[in-house]
Amino acid sequence: MIKRIKRILGIGKPSPKEGNTIIINNEALERRVALLEDGMLEEYTVEREGDDNIVGGVFKGRVKNIEPGLKAMFVDIGLDKNAFLHFWDALPAALDSGLEEIKRGNKPKKQKKISSKDIPNIYPVGSEIMIQVSKGPIGTKGPRVTTNISLAGRYLVLMPYTEQFGISRKIDDPQERARLRKIMQRLSVPDGMGIIMRTVALGTRARHFVRDLAMLLEQWEEVERKRDSRPAPVCAFREPGLIERTARDFLTDSVDQVICDDEETTELVREIAGKVSRRAKRRVHHLPTTQPIFEALNLQKQIDEAFTRQVWLKCGGYIVIDETEALISIDVNTGRNRGSKDVDKMILQTNIEAAEETARQLRLRNIGGLVVVDFIDMRHRRDQQQVYKAMKERLKRDKAKTQVLQISSIGLMEMTRQRLNESLLDTMYEPCPYCQARGRVKTPMTMSVEIQRRLTSVIAKMREKGEGDLIVVVSPDVLNRFKTLDSKILVEMERQHSGRLIFRSDPALHRERFAIIDAKTEKAIESA
Repeated sequence: MIKRIKRILGIGKPSPKEGNTIIINNEALERRVALLEDGMLEEYTVEREGDDNIVGGVFKGRVKNIEPGLKAMFVDIGLDKNAFLHFWDALPAALDSGLEEIKRGNKPKKQKKISSKDIPNIYPVGSEIMIQVSKGPIGTKGPRVTTNISLAGRYLVLMPYTEQFGISRKIDDPQERARLRKIMQRLSVPDGMGIIMRTVALGTRARHFVRDLAMLLEQWEEVERKRDSRPAPVCAFREPGLIERTARDFLTDSVDQVICDDEETTELVREIAGKVSRRAKRRVHHLPTTQPIFEALNLQKQIDEAFTRQVWLKCGGYIVIDETEALISIDVNTGRNRGSKDVDKMILQTNIEAAEETARQLRLRNIGGLVVVDFIDMRHRRDQQQVYKAMKERLKRDKAKTQVLQISSIGLMEMTRQRLNESLLDTMYEPCPYCQARGRVKTPMTMSVEIQRRLTSVIAKMREKGEGDLIVVVSPDVLNRFKTLDSKILVEMERQHSGRLIFRSDPALHRERFAIIDAKTEKAIESA
């Protein structure tokens, strides 16, 4: 307890092993932010020089075409790919289920109800439209956008086109909710606009909301100025960079300290934190180090594990994570867990740890979409409920929206996780040019069979034109098979040809590549 108080007051040497810590690494080409909870890596975000983060950006676009079958339209916002706007995302937003709606005034204005059928008439092809990017481009898909624009501040979210008011349901203290309602009633929000009080509003004084609202309204005036200055497509607002976003969204009372490796970055974060409170400013520390900060704090191993397919659990079991374009499959195995004579107890322990680690890995790797977890079969329904509750409880730490279903009769748990950007794996890696992103290459035997087929075809054609020597260039491991296991077959093939078959290896050649060359003309007859 004393150590935690010291961290909050900014006293003593910073240590990431206890409490909630944000680590910021600022380098010439890359900025990295890690969130640790009691020394365990929970979130890891990378932003590189030249990255174009458009999530949260506000654009004035132009409708390029409407697809009634998809109930969607495509909007030119000045990027390589047109943005995708579903008709449902073009409707005035219903209040988020995670919020409590607050009514202001006696009689709310009656508005004409708009349905998805009206959207093509409201936004015909060629018309200009104000949209906000809700999901960045992933793979071959363009960004997804919505007309329900919102600007996030420290404590408030401003909704310029939606006259709704709400408080996050995560603030569950009735007295605190009543206090925030009174503050909301007194705030001077322009007609036609709405606000939401974020979870960090808990315990915040009224003057902070007034200041936050003023900043957001000023920000929206700037958006309108840019919107009106040029014809579509035009970008009217961009979310700040990774470090500024981190200071805005993560530097809450639950965060004990922020550790930066760069003095300039430290001062920037302190400046942003100082707008919140002096106490928050004292929690920001500069850690001078000759090593990269993640290595100095012994975190690099945890970062590297975020890219492995297999993740070990404390009990000795492990999970296997396979990521596809639309689905994440996670398999749970007992592994080395043989500690309990009670099999049911051992399986329950493994599954609970797997559920908790799965929730952590989804957040850490920033993966989502449809997720299917194959737990070890449990005989008792109460055990399944314990695993389900463990998953739900662990997911509360995740800011992304999730939905979890009960474990099915065959031991599968289905869930969804909101995915706003490319996963950590897609950000850091690109498809392998060697295996064409399959993760596998053909065996030497497979290549031997394929090359023999090609040779048979080439020899048959050459009989019509006259005999000649052939040179076959392959990778070293395929040539090794030719010389050993398949030598008799190739000798017989050479007899049928009557010309010579000359085999050569090229160490630089991909195993799945080969060439059959006419020795006389030195031209390739067949190649792959």
